[in-house]
Amino acid sequence: MSYTVDLSIKPEVEGFFDEATNTISYIVKDPASNSCAIIDSVMDIDYAAGRITYDHADSLIARIQARGLKLEWIIETHVHADHLSAAPYIQQKLGGKIGIGAEIMTVQNTFGKIFNEGTEFQRDGSQFDALFTDGDTYFIGEMRAVALHTPGHTPACMVHLMGDAAFVGDTLMMPDGGTARADFPGGDAGVLFDSIQKILTLPDKTRLFMCHDYAPGGREIAWETTVGEERRNNIHVGEGKTREDFVAARTARDKTLSMPKLIIPSLQVNMRAGEVPTDKDGNPMLKVPINGL
Repeated sequence: MSYTVDLSIKPEVEGFFDEATNTISYIVKDPASNSCAIIDSVMDIDYAAGRITYDHADSLIARIQARGLKLEWIIETHVHADHLSAAPYIQQKLGGKIGIGAEIMTVQNTFGKIFNEGTEFQRDGSQFDALFTDGDTYFIGEMRAVALHTPGHTPACMVHLMGDAAFVGDTLMMPDGGTARADFPGGDAGVLFDSIQKILTLPDKTRLFMCHDYAPGGREIAWETTVGEERRNNIHVGEGKTREDFVAARTARDKTLSMPKLIIPSLQVNMRAGEVPTDKDGNPMLKVPINGL
């Protein structure tokens, strides 16, 4: 499937960096109206203390309110394993629809088993307002957005094209950061390489916005690049890198990586569209599966 990028439409993009998780959340404004979307929000958690707060989400809410914007979409690029989503909190304050890739059902089935969820946990994606498949379109005001299915890191990963901007989730990092890992349940290095080629066939000037940055070499935090820069300079998939090269290097590197610090709470919350699970008495409660991941 081919994807049309309209480089003449330039949405206003504002990034909000969360230092605790190295996550960048975005407010994306339609240039022709006051409509906007939020991409990959963050809910703050002190995991050791079992305490949830909303400072990061409140900064997004305050910015939207200060600018008099209308929030239409709260987009999750995938089920994050390294931070918790604040989508329902933001929706309660500002409205908007929560959207994610339709393969969320695969993720829910996989992790529903790992966390021994009961039959009350729906594995049909019904916790979300919209489930996107490859090539689906939706609108933020007058601006058309397109969802691209880009699995490999997780089965449900999507890249969202909005005018000349693309929000790539974890699939790509900045050129000196390479790509996402592919060793989580449902991940696949070869599939990830193929998905990245979808992104790299977009026009060179397409702006790419990352979900994470870890400042390799101690440089400043950065989150915006272009397709052309990634195609030329990405250390994992740049010019000259073959699929076989990538799979070998990605597989070897993934074996050296530890699990994200927040993977256990993140997966339980994010596969529920940001809602915290509860115990039999209705109290917010998280599980820790032993030797399950």
